Amino acid sequence: MKYGRIPRTDLEVSCLGLGTWVFGGDVWGGAEEKESLNAIQTALDQGINFIDTAPIYGDGLAESIVGKAIKAKPGKVILATKCGLRRRGNGTIKLDLSPVAIRGEIDESLRRLGVEQIDLYQCHWPDPNTPIEMTLEALLQIQAEGKIRHIGVSNFDRGLLEKASASAKIVTLQRHYSLLERTVEAEVLTYCRQNAVGFLAYGSLGGGILSGKYRSPKRFNPEDARNFFYKFYEGEGFKRTQKLIQRLGAFGHPIHEAALNWVRQQPGVTSVLVGCRNSEQVKANLLALDWDLSAQELDRISSREKEKKLSGVELGKPRQ
Repeated sequence: MKYGRIPRTDLEVSCLGLGTWVFGGDVWGGAEEKESLNAIQTALDQGINFIDTAPIYGDGLAESIVGKAIKAKPGKVILATKCGLRRRGNGTIKLDLSPVAIRGEIDESLRRLGVEQIDLYQCHWPDPNTPIEMTLEALLQIQAEGKIRHIGVSNFDRGLLEKASASAKIVTLQRHYSLLERTVEAEVLTYCRQNAVGFLAYGSLGGGILSGKYRSPKRFNPEDARNFFYKFYEGEGFKRTQKLIQRLGAFGHPIHEAALNWVRQQPGVTSVLVGCRNSEQVKANLLALDWDLSAQELDRISSREKEKKLSGVELGKPRQ
């Protein structure tokens, strides 16, 4: 395993982290708790020490599963979770980074995870109805109480990240970054490198399509994240993705390994958060660490994808 330090912290995190959205089961076609627990155990056994989760994943189910998995491993896992998204009764999601909401969420997350302190607590998505200064004031108070160690943000653009950084020490930004979605390169990733903000990449396999498994268009259940968030399985997005998959296959390694390594090797990327459904997928993803793309290969992939403008594929957002 390879590790890197989150800037301005003492957190040494594995360069591949474990994402847990699938474990919630509600927007990924279901999930078996036993398989989720086994996947976490396999990840920890193989050296992954960084787990990212959120209350919105299965309305707390993913956090509870993580809590069960790490119960006998105090201090050996770096935990990241989030606040600010809450499911309404009609199935839509409410953005809420108000101090009252955060106060309720932090205690519930601590309870489900079975810990007294969370290593990295992140604002999950911008809340246009709550001034970011008010949100961070509440988070700083929670930090002073010892419930969280560090503050991060997720899905913020550069302007909001700068504004947040003026009010508190923001140590990480989490954003979607893959060969299918490269908009962060224009401003955000550069800002993170220049200002010592750790960058956590998610969606680096495009919701699974860069595994190479899907060679024909597929329509998922309307509630499935691969239908409303990762819009690469139909239409123009699917056509462009298939061309990319063909090119990645020319490097002599599994397609998903090449896709993960391209993101992992980009300057400024601290950790790549990769989801999974079972232990086999964890092991398959970890094989990417056995090799690196050469500088020439990185340049070749990067220039070709910019020409194809794959980053123009529209991503989804929480359904408000």
